[in-house]
Amino acid sequence: MPKGWKKFEHADAAYEYTAASIKKAWPRLHAGDAEPLPKDAASLDAWIAYHAGDFSKAVDLGLAAGTGSGINAANKAQCIYATYIETNEKKQLALYEEAAARAEELQASEPKNANAYYLYAYAMGRYGQGIGVVKAATQGIASKIKAALDTAIKLAPKHADAHIALGAYHAEIIDKVGSMIGGLTYGANKDTGLKMFKKALDLNPDSAIARVEYANGLVMLEGKKKLGEAEKLYQEAAEHEAADAMERLDVELAKSELDD
Repeated sequence: MPKGWKKFEHADAAYEYTAASIKKAWPRLHAGDAEPLPKDAASLDAWIAYHAGDFSKAVDLGLAAGTGSGINAANKAQCIYATYIETNEKKQLALYEEAAARAEELQASEPKNANAYYLYAYAMGRYGQGIGVVKAATQGIASKIKAALDTAIKLAPKHADAHIALGAYHAEIIDKVGSMIGGLTYGANKDTGLKMFKKALDLNPDSAIARVEYANGLVMLEGKKKLGEAEKLYQEAAEHEAADAMERLDVELAKSELDD
Protein backbone atom coordinates (compact mmCIF):
# COMPACT_ATOMS: atom_id res chain seq x y z
CA MET A 1 0.00 0.00 0.00
CA PRO A 2 1.38 3.41 -0.95
CA LYS A 3 2.44 5.47 2.04
CA GLY A 4 3.48 9.09 2.07
CA TRP A 5 2.53 9.80 -1.52
CA LYS A 6 2.23 13.45 -2.47
CA LYS A 7 -1.12 14.90 -3.46
CA PHE A 8 -2.21 15.76 -6.97
CA GLU A 9 -2.06 19.56 -6.95
CA HIS A 10 -4.68 20.29 -9.59
CA ALA A 11 -7.77 18.70 -8.02
CA ASP A 12 -10.89 19.72 -9.91
CA ALA A 13 -14.54 18.74 -9.56
CA ALA A 14 -14.57 18.15 -13.30
CA TYR A 15 -12.31 15.13 -12.77
CA GLU A 16 -14.55 13.56 -10.12
CA TYR A 17 -16.75 10.97 -11.78
CA THR A 18 -19.54 8.84 -10.38
CA ALA A 19 -20.27 5.26 -11.42
CA ALA A 20 -22.92 6.62 -13.79
CA SER A 21 -21.01 9.58 -15.23
CA ILE A 22 -17.77 7.66 -15.81
CA LYS A 23 -19.60 5.11 -17.96
CA LYS A 24 -20.78 7.92 -20.24
CA ALA A 25 -17.33 9.51 -20.31
CA TRP A 26 -15.43 6.22 -20.69
CA PRO A 27 -14.91 6.33 -24.49
CA ARG A 28 -13.42 9.84 -24.18
CA LEU A 29 -11.33 9.04 -21.09
CA HIS A 30 -9.94 5.82 -22.53
CA ALA A 31 -9.47 6.79 -26.16
CA GLY A 32 -5.74 6.62 -25.44
CA ASP A 33 -5.35 3.29 -23.68
CA ALA A 34 -8.33 1.35 -25.12
CA GLU A 35 -9.08 -0.06 -21.65
CA PRO A 36 -12.49 -1.79 -21.71
CA LEU A 37 -15.15 -0.58 -19.26
CA PRO A 38 -14.82 -2.87 -16.20
CA LYS A 39 -17.74 -5.12 -15.39
CA ASP A 40 -17.29 -4.98 -11.61
CA ALA A 41 -17.88 -2.05 -9.24
CA ALA A 42 -14.58 -2.49 -7.38
CA SER A 43 -12.45 -1.99 -10.50
CA LEU A 44 -14.64 0.91 -11.61
CA ASP A 45 -14.06 2.58 -8.24
CA ALA A 46 -10.29 2.24 -8.77
CA TRP A 47 -10.58 3.99 -12.13
CA ILE A 48 -12.78 6.72 -10.61
CA ALA A 49 -10.03 7.41 -8.05
CA TYR A 50 -7.41 7.36 -10.81
CA HIS A 51 -9.23 9.89 -13.00
CA ALA A 52 -9.74 12.21 -10.01
CA GLY A 53 -6.00 12.19 -9.29
CA ASP A 54 -6.20 10.17 -6.08
CA PHE A 55 -3.45 7.88 -7.30
CA SER A 56 -2.69 6.29 -3.94
CA LYS A 57 -6.34 5.33 -3.49
CA ALA A 58 -6.48 4.00 -7.06
CA VAL A 59 -3.56 1.67 -6.34
CA ASP A 60 -5.17 0.39 -3.13
CA LEU A 61 -8.59 -0.11 -4.72
CA GLY A 62 -7.22 -1.61 -7.92
CA LEU A 63 -5.09 -4.19 -6.14
CA ALA A 64 -7.94 -5.00 -3.75
CA ALA A 65 -10.28 -5.57 -6.72
CA GLY A 66 -7.84 -8.19 -7.98
CA THR A 67 -9.20 -8.11 -11.53
CA GLY A 68 -7.22 -7.37 -14.68
CA SER A 69 -8.90 -3.99 -14.97
CA GLY A 70 -8.23 -3.22 -11.30
CA ILE A 71 -4.56 -4.12 -11.65
CA ASN A 72 -4.32 -1.98 -14.78
CA ALA A 73 -5.82 0.94 -12.83
CA ALA A 74 -3.32 0.40 -10.02
CA ASN A 75 -0.36 0.14 -12.40
CA LYS A 76 -1.36 3.17 -14.43
CA ALA A 77 -1.95 5.24 -11.29
CA GLN A 78 1.46 4.23 -9.95
CA CYS A 79 3.22 5.01 -13.22
CA ILE A 80 1.57 8.40 -13.67
CA TYR A 81 2.31 9.29 -10.05
CA ALA A 82 5.96 8.28 -10.45
CA THR A 83 6.33 10.21 -13.71
CA TYR A 84 4.64 13.48 -12.81
CA ILE A 85 4.49 13.82 -9.04
CA GLU A 86 7.26 11.84 -7.34
CA THR A 87 10.52 13.80 -7.44
CA ASN A 88 12.85 11.33 -5.70
CA GLU A 89 14.63 9.39 -8.45
CA LYS A 90 15.26 6.29 -6.34
CA LYS A 91 11.57 6.12 -5.38
CA GLN A 92 10.54 6.65 -9.00
CA LEU A 93 12.63 3.71 -10.19
CA ALA A 94 11.25 1.47 -7.43
CA LEU A 95 7.68 2.40 -8.35
CA TYR A 96 8.30 1.61 -12.02
CA GLU A 97 9.90 -1.74 -11.21
CA GLU A 98 7.00 -2.71 -8.96
CA ALA A 99 4.38 -1.75 -11.55
CA ALA A 100 6.27 -3.58 -14.30
CA ALA A 101 6.45 -6.74 -12.18
CA ARG A 102 2.69 -6.66 -11.57
CA ALA A 103 2.02 -6.04 -15.26
CA GLU A 104 4.22 -8.99 -16.20
CA GLU A 105 2.29 -11.23 -13.78
CA LEU A 106 -0.95 -10.04 -15.39
CA GLN A 107 0.37 -10.97 -18.83
CA ALA A 108 0.77 -14.53 -17.62
CA SER A 109 -2.77 -14.76 -16.20
CA GLU A 110 -4.48 -12.65 -18.88
CA PRO A 111 -2.41 -12.99 -22.08
CA LYS A 112 -4.98 -11.05 -24.12
CA ASN A 113 -5.04 -8.03 -21.81
CA ALA A 114 -3.47 -5.31 -23.99
CA ASN A 115 -2.73 -2.95 -21.10
CA ALA A 116 -0.82 -5.63 -19.22
CA TYR A 117 1.74 -5.27 -22.03
CA TYR A 118 1.40 -1.54 -22.55
CA LEU A 119 1.79 -0.68 -18.87
CA TYR A 120 4.76 -3.03 -18.58
CA ALA A 121 6.33 -1.16 -21.49
CA TYR A 122 5.43 2.23 -20.00
CA ALA A 123 6.91 1.36 -16.62
CA MET A 124 10.09 -0.12 -18.08
CA GLY A 125 10.38 2.72 -20.59
CA ARG A 126 10.35 5.27 -17.78
CA TYR A 127 12.71 3.08 -15.77
CA GLY A 128 15.04 3.00 -18.77
CA GLN A 129 14.94 6.78 -19.06
CA GLY A 130 15.82 6.94 -15.38
CA ILE A 131 18.90 4.74 -15.61
CA GLY A 132 19.84 5.98 -19.09
CA VAL A 133 18.51 4.80 -22.46
CA VAL A 134 21.84 3.33 -23.61
CA LYS A 135 22.32 1.43 -20.33
CA ALA A 136 18.75 0.14 -20.54
CA ALA A 137 19.30 -0.97 -24.12
CA THR A 138 22.49 -2.88 -23.30
CA GLN A 139 20.65 -4.62 -20.45
CA GLY A 140 18.07 -5.95 -22.90
CA ILE A 141 15.29 -3.72 -21.58
CA ALA A 142 14.77 -1.97 -24.92
CA SER A 143 13.94 -5.15 -26.81
CA LYS A 144 11.46 -6.20 -24.08
CA ILE A 145 9.75 -2.81 -24.28
CA LYS A 146 9.41 -3.03 -28.06
CA ALA A 147 8.06 -6.58 -27.90
CA ALA A 148 5.49 -5.57 -25.26
CA LEU A 149 4.32 -2.57 -27.30
CA ASP A 150 4.08 -4.66 -30.47
CA THR A 151 1.92 -7.14 -28.55
CA ALA A 152 -0.30 -4.39 -27.10
CA ILE A 153 -0.95 -3.00 -30.58
CA LYS A 154 -1.61 -6.47 -31.99
CA LEU A 155 -4.19 -7.08 -29.25
CA ALA A 156 -5.67 -3.55 -29.45
CA PRO A 157 -4.94 -1.99 -32.87
CA LYS A 158 -6.56 1.31 -31.80
CA HIS A 159 -4.35 1.68 -28.71
CA ALA A 160 -3.17 5.25 -29.31
CA ASP A 161 -0.90 5.38 -26.26
CA ALA A 162 0.99 2.26 -27.36
CA HIS A 163 1.61 3.94 -30.71
CA ILE A 164 2.94 7.01 -28.87
CA ALA A 165 5.26 4.86 -26.77
CA LEU A 166 6.51 2.97 -29.81
CA GLY A 167 7.20 6.27 -31.57
CA ALA A 168 9.16 7.41 -28.52
CA TYR A 169 11.08 4.12 -28.53
CA HIS A 170 12.31 4.68 -32.09
CA ALA A 171 13.09 8.35 -31.42
CA GLU A 172 15.05 7.81 -28.20
CA ILE A 173 17.11 4.91 -29.50
CA ILE A 174 18.10 6.83 -32.64
CA ASP A 175 18.76 9.98 -30.62
CA LYS A 176 21.13 8.13 -28.28
CA VAL A 177 22.96 5.64 -30.54
CA GLY A 178 22.31 6.91 -34.07
CA SER A 179 20.35 5.55 -37.02
CA MET A 180 22.76 2.81 -38.06
CA ILE A 181 23.32 1.12 -34.68
CA GLY A 182 19.74 1.89 -33.66
CA GLY A 183 18.44 0.16 -36.76
CA LEU A 184 20.78 -2.82 -36.82
CA THR A 185 20.78 -3.58 -33.09
CA TYR A 186 17.40 -2.38 -31.83
CA GLY A 187 15.18 -2.21 -34.92
CA ALA A 188 14.75 1.54 -34.56
CA ASN A 189 13.72 3.50 -37.65
CA LYS A 190 13.08 7.22 -38.06
CA ASP A 191 10.22 6.89 -40.53
CA THR A 192 8.51 4.24 -38.42
CA GLY A 193 8.82 6.43 -35.34
CA LEU A 194 7.23 9.42 -37.07
CA LYS A 195 4.51 7.18 -38.49
CA MET A 196 3.67 5.92 -34.98
CA PHE A 197 3.26 9.46 -33.62
CA LYS A 198 0.99 10.43 -36.51
CA LYS A 199 -1.07 7.26 -36.10
CA ALA A 200 -1.52 8.02 -32.39
CA LEU A 201 -2.94 11.45 -33.21
CA ASP A 202 -5.24 9.94 -35.83
CA LEU A 203 -6.53 7.46 -33.23
CA ASN A 204 -6.88 10.02 -30.44
CA PRO A 205 -7.05 13.56 -31.87
CA ASP A 206 -7.85 15.05 -28.44
CA SER A 207 -4.64 13.79 -26.84
CA ALA A 208 -2.33 16.34 -25.23
CA ILE A 209 0.40 13.80 -24.48
CA ALA A 210 0.43 12.59 -28.10
CA ARG A 211 1.34 16.14 -29.11
CA VAL A 212 3.99 16.51 -26.40
CA GLU A 213 5.67 13.20 -27.27
CA TYR A 214 5.38 13.88 -31.00
CA ALA A 215 7.06 17.25 -30.48
CA ASN A 216 9.87 15.62 -28.48
CA GLY A 217 10.24 12.93 -31.11
CA LEU A 218 10.38 15.42 -33.97
CA VAL A 219 13.30 17.26 -32.37
CA MET A 220 15.12 13.99 -31.59
CA LEU A 221 14.64 12.61 -35.10
CA GLU A 222 14.79 15.75 -37.25
CA GLY A 223 16.77 18.25 -35.20
CA LYS A 224 16.47 22.02 -34.94
CA LYS A 225 14.67 22.38 -38.28
CA LYS A 226 11.55 20.99 -36.61
CA LEU A 227 11.61 23.27 -33.54
CA GLY A 228 8.84 25.47 -34.94
CA GLU A 229 6.57 22.50 -35.59
CA ALA A 230 7.38 21.09 -32.15
CA GLU A 231 6.50 24.40 -30.48
CA LYS A 232 3.15 24.43 -32.31
CA LEU A 233 2.41 20.95 -30.96
CA TYR A 234 3.34 22.04 -27.42
CA GLN A 235 1.04 25.05 -27.79
CA GLU A 236 -1.86 22.87 -28.92
CA ALA A 237 -1.27 20.54 -25.97
CA ALA A 238 -1.09 23.45 -23.51
CA GLU A 239 -4.49 24.71 -24.73
CA HIS A 240 -6.08 21.27 -24.35
CA GLU A 241 -9.12 21.00 -22.06
CA ALA A 242 -8.29 18.19 -19.65
CA ALA A 243 -10.96 15.60 -18.84
CA ASP A 244 -9.11 14.02 -15.94
CA ALA A 245 -6.05 14.30 -13.69
CA MET A 246 -3.63 12.62 -16.08
CA GLU A 247 -4.61 14.90 -18.94
CA ARG A 248 -4.19 17.90 -16.63
CA LEU A 249 -0.66 16.75 -15.81
CA ASP A 250 0.03 16.43 -19.55
CA VAL A 251 -1.26 19.97 -20.13
CA GLU A 252 0.93 21.32 -17.33
CA LEU A 253 3.90 19.49 -18.86
CA ALA A 254 3.25 21.15 -22.22
CA LYS A 255 3.06 24.55 -20.54
CA SER A 256 6.39 23.95 -18.82
CA GLU A 257 7.97 23.05 -22.18
CA LEU A 258 6.79 26.35 -23.62
CA ASP A 259 8.16 28.25 -20.62
CA ASP A 260 11.65 26.74 -20.97
